[in-house]
Amino acid sequence: MTTNTVLLLVFSLLIAGGLSFFQYYYKAKNKSKLNLFLAFLRFLSIFCLLLLLINPIITRNTLEIVKPPLALVVDNSSSISYLNADKTALKVYKELASNEALNEKFDIQSYRFDNEFQQSEKFDFKGTQSNLDAIAKDLKSINKNIIFPTIIITDGNQTSGNDYVYAFDTANKVFQIVLGDTIKQLDLKINQLNVNKYAFYKNKFPVEVFLQYSGNKNILADFSISQGNSILSKQTISFSASKKIAVINVLLPAEKVGSQVFKATITSKEKEKNSYNNTKNFAVEVIDQKTNIALVSAINHPDISALKRAIESNAQRKVTTIKPKNINSLQDYGVLILYQPTAEFKTLFEENKLAGINTFIITGTHTDFPFLNQQQNSLLFKMGAQKEDYLASFNSQFNLFAIENIGFENFPPLQNPFGTVTTNGNLSVLLSSKIRNMETNSPLLAFAENQGKRTAFLLGENAWKWRLQSHIDNQSFDKFDVFIDKTIQFLASNNSKKSLVVNHESFYNSGEAIEIIAQYFNKNYEFDEKAHLTISITNTKTKQNKNYDLLKSNNSYKVNLDGLAAGNYNFTVKELNSKSSYSSHFEILDFDIEKQFINPDLEKLNQLANLTQGKTYFPNQVDQLVKSLLEDDSYKSIQKNNLTRSPLIEWEWLLVLIAALLSAEWFVRKYNGLL
Repeated sequence: MTTNTVLLLVFSLLIAGGLSFFQYYYKAKNKSKLNLFLAFLRFLSIFCLLLLLINPIITRNTLEIVKPPLALVVDNSSSISYLNADKTALKVYKELASNEALNEKFDIQSYRFDNEFQQSEKFDFKGTQSNLDAIAKDLKSINKNIIFPTIIITDGNQTSGNDYVYAFDTANKVFQIVLGDTIKQLDLKINQLNVNKYAFYKNKFPVEVFLQYSGNKNILADFSISQGNSILSKQTISFSASKKIAVINVLLPAEKVGSQVFKATITSKEKEKNSYNNTKNFAVEVIDQKTNIALVSAINHPDISALKRAIESNAQRKVTTIKPKNINSLQDYGVLILYQPTAEFKTLFEENKLAGINTFIITGTHTDFPFLNQQQNSLLFKMGAQKEDYLASFNSQFNLFAIENIGFENFPPLQNPFGTVTTNGNLSVLLSSKIRNMETNSPLLAFAENQGKRTAFLLGENAWKWRLQSHIDNQSFDKFDVFIDKTIQFLASNNSKKSLVVNHESFYNSGEAIEIIAQYFNKNYEFDEKAHLTISITNTKTKQNKNYDLLKSNNSYKVNLDGLAAGNYNFTVKELNSKSSYSSHFEILDFDIEKQFINPDLEKLNQLANLTQGKTYFPNQVDQLVKSLLEDDSYKSIQKNNLTRSPLIEWEWLLVLIAALLSAEWFVRKYNGLL
């Protein structure tokens, strides 16, 4: 307390004493013990009232010792148990976590990681992925602006995430305890297999296989691809100390429609410690129909090439660019893309009225809008001669098909003549247009359906800039190409609207995310947020059945089926209120990426140690690691002085005490007839 506060308290004592003396003793005829008691009550009540007004504050200084954190991270992935290092990992962890000297110097934080990073002191070594990159990111956020060491007990083999070598902060030392046998074993491995998801019936599809050899002997290995009991391809490859990688390219026939599973195998006469990575299953969806698309344009424009590349990124699509007067038969095509139609397209429009082929109309500065008004009635154009740039605005309520916002608002503007666009009839707008920041209330990308015929409208040229911007944002064309593919898929299908739409893959690799997405629409074809969707899954071999609810997420319902064993599964999605259902099947291929390793990745662990001024240790060198940490003067405890300020007496208790004192005084005076 300050000097002023002490003086005020003394002054309060004098005032309280003076007032109580004046009221009960000054000129009092009877100076009995009763008066003395009443004076004492009055003294206390006045003093407490003054104390409440002064509110004296007590300041306390406490010293706290803050130890530097020590992150102790254990690899919980299944590769540790496959390398027979799980017991060693637990032993090393217990030695470090229970070391008294380390606990005295550091605040030990225990973590584990597989596909996720989390705080834990228990480990089961059953993780299906190894993401060391997550360690660096999460530790940075947990221990901000602190210099601290990290000990990672791991084999260094990473199966997901970015390269961990450059992810850690170089200011914080990272020490690794390497698990597994570092002696190089002879091993043949199918390192990677590339194949398209789709192939066409009676065609051949390419398979690219990367084979890897670990060893110093000269050996011959047999590589084969089989389906069931039939060997489709077989060849012999030689490996040596100087030739440890081989790339095999094979063309396989697609002779059956549907999901076809194949097995790639590499074997030799040499004995291997790990033969699991000698085999890799893969699957291809063989389809018997290819969508032919006519991209019709009377002019040359970069959009044409960009659209062709985007559409043909899906192997099911084939695009033919053609002049409007050079089409011989519309029946050869499943979809017509009419790029900036003019009077030259008149014959094409008239023939298509009979053929009824779905169309994708793209307008721009070369479009003949009066002619276009005559050929369709979904949109009415009143356009001027002046050019205008139109930005996109995504409609999250769009529900014709599932589509995500790939950043349309950040894309460059499309160019179209300035004017008004009036919609007629039922039109579903995916993108509306803006001029700078002002909404035009006009569509930019819209879809119409009339008597079974579907039409899409993109009102502006320079979509090639969108594809380029998408690549800049995502380092890939994939998102834009998927967006175009879904547009074409909508036009390529003439099926009537379904109330229940389910999206899924035909096959998955075990260990990867297995997600099934569904949408349910009411009778007005509006997304129903109150639908109750369930899925029933049956293993065709074991007949084991599992049931799940689909959870709502934005404009769809989702279910995550991670953890299912490899095998074939039939499933049925049902909407319980309307009894609508959808049935199909998928296959989970037997593939465990954590079983691909026979040695720890010592090279990468050493790189990480060098970059962070740390060091790599082995399980029998735990004492050396402890000694180096204890002797490192970079990590020191910090003494903090915590200043706390609190009132001498809480005001609530003072109020209660004042009320009690005044009440006691009143009752005593009342009882003794002094009132």
